[in-house]
Amino acid sequence: MEFTHVPHPSPTPDDVREARIADPGFGTVFTDHMVTIDYDEARGGWQTPVLGPREAIPLDPAASVLHYAQEIFEGMKAFTHAEGGLALFRPEANAARFNASARRMAMPEIPEELFLASVRKIVLKDAAWMPQIEGGSLYIRPFMFASEAFLGVRPAKQYKFVVILCSSGNYFKGGVNPVKIWVSQDYVRAAPGGTGAAKTGGNYAASLVPQAEAIAHGCDQVVFLDAVERKWVEELGGMNLFFVRADGSVITPPLTGTILPGITRDSLIAMLHEEGYEVREEPYSIAQWREEAESGDLLETLACGTAAVVTPVGTVASPAGEFSIGSGGIGQMAQKMREKLVGLQHGKVEDTHGWVTRI
Repeated sequence: MEFTHVPHPSPTPDDVREARIADPGFGTVFTDHMVTIDYDEARGGWQTPVLGPREAIPLDPAASVLHYAQEIFEGMKAFTHAEGGLALFRPEANAARFNASARRMAMPEIPEELFLASVRKIVLKDAAWMPQIEGGSLYIRPFMFASEAFLGVRPAKQYKFVVILCSSGNYFKGGVNPVKIWVSQDYVRAAPGGTGAAKTGGNYAASLVPQAEAIAHGCDQVVFLDAVERKWVEELGGMNLFFVRADGSVITPPLTGTILPGITRDSLIAMLHEEGYEVREEPYSIAQWREEAESGDLLETLACGTAAVVTPVGTVASPAGEFSIGSGGIGQMAQKMREKLVGLQHGKVEDTHGWVTRI
């Protein structure tokens, strides 16, 4: 499908852009352009994609998304590549997960080639916004929402797909340091049969109160337990978990429909297998976490996700008290897996999986 290109009337001056991306932080420095594609059931589905200036989106007050929350998104990154140019990491997996979320939320699937073309177009258009700092990347946010104006509980018939970019540094302000996490006692992220496996905004909205509770207790993130027994560790507010044990095994909670199937999670499983570790996808209780940390049977806990890459968990806190994992510092496995993953993404480590797409 051919893209319509709309010129930007006043792109950001070079000196202003360079000042903004010198220390961009995460999620606040946006680039000049965006891709938009409308979907209209009555007009045959997906319409002509447009690459144009990043601007406000007109929205009717009765737009379905504002009332019934049909909305999904993805998170992915573009990186500088050692051989020049830019690269994406497993973009086909993001396209597949986006469509899985769409199916769960009764939304239309977007053709994978159109999703990928939209990502490539905007990254190439705004490549100058890539921060030239350690850990710098272009964070890519494809999203889709129901735009049809109506009041009634049914799937909408009109949607808008959008891709925006932001210049990004490290996700956590302190850089790559162990994080302290709070075990939520009163809140759960998802329940069996719910939308936990979909990347939809409602899941994240539900995590904001427990996340604020975590911050109030001096923690960086919240970890959720299962909704039924309140004993099995599931995931953080936006990251999956791995438990590295002294016997050479690694455990990660299984995908049972209440956990987001992270692309970084899937990549780490493959990478750990390559390192000779036995990786088991099985339930891991909060009691087991504390017992193994205190006995030394647990060496490290890793949190992982697109934004945070691989981050060590140093301390776990709850009303029952705190416990530390290992020395509470950055463990060898966290450091090794982070360096290997980042090396793959930047073309400094051989890509034996075909995960990296040059653009």
